[in-house]
Amino acid sequence: MTRARMPRPHEVAAARRDPRLLRALRERREDDAWRTRGTCQSVDPETFFPAPNEPADAAVALCRSCDVQGSCLAWALEVGDCHGVWGATTPRERRAMLVAWRGQVEPDPDAVDEAGPPVRDRLLTLVPLS
Repeated sequence: MTRARMPRPHEVAAARRDPRLLRALRERREDDAWRTRGTCQSVDPETFFPAPNEPADAAVALCRSCDVQGSCLAWALEVGDCHGVWGATTPRERRAMLVAWRGQVEPDPDAVDEAGPPVRDRLLTLVPLS
């Protein structure tokens, strides 16, 4: 397996203008039940995880017709999922979008992850209040 490379500056610049990313930014946290309405619910999951040497065209085409494409992509960018097709994007496209995403989205202060307490509490412990 090859190691993923960092996106080049021109790829990040193009990602910032990508309509899929702009839609994800708009639809971020708009609908918590997006997964239940995705087109992918009626398709074999293997479709969205093609082998590295196989094209992802079928999965991308299904995603482009989906009503929850923006929410799906926003979720993938927030969790940093790098495998498979999410929100009509391939892993390579999402790597460039992720750089743009992190520059435009503030972390959710109430988010809880495996690292422990909410981000807000971790920030307070790192930055002393004067």
